[in-house]
Amino acid sequence: TETFVALKADVLTLRWANVPFFLRTGKRMPHKVSEIVVQFRALPFSIFPADAGEWRPNRLIIRLQPEEGMRLEMMTKDPGPGGLRLSPTGLDIRFETTFGMRFPDAYERLLMDTVRGNPTLFMRRDEVETAWAWVEPILEAWEARPDMPRPYPAGSWGPTASIALIERNGRTWHEEAG
Repeated sequence: TETFVALKADVLTLRWANVPFFLRTGKRMPHKVSEIVVQFRALPFSIFPADAGEWRPNRLIIRLQPEEGMRLEMMTKDPGPGGLRLSPTGLDIRFETTFGMRFPDAYERLLMDTVRGNPTLFMRRDEVETAWAWVEPILEAWEARPDMPRPYPAGSWGPTASIALIERNGRTWHEEAG
């Protein structure tokens, strides 16, 4: 059974034209975490000199589980005189801390919603069929390739090919979770 996938997807709408979506999921990775990372585009120019400090892309990280919350990572100018120096800075919101309560994990929530008769977290038949229509060509392509799947060591972030996939597009995976 395949236990890992990394892919680049394009959404064919005017709103999302030229915005790549990178998806990565797998078993036996270093951390069990579900996140959405929005990496903002870099400007084609900078008012800061090349030696202004370590440069990282600005990112919004939405943590779905565990420890639900959001983190905004951005490059900020160091305060005070002393030139134009940049440092990575973060703003964190942890829902449990902010709201003073523990949120149920995904399976607890599904079970509670089932008992309450709330179908909002469940897929409808047409959604399941559309998902399979999207996934089946991928599965068929894997079956046609003798070099698939690529092995990776347990406890790693996946095969090296997944790193090459995202680096070809001038980006990096967010691997700071934990």
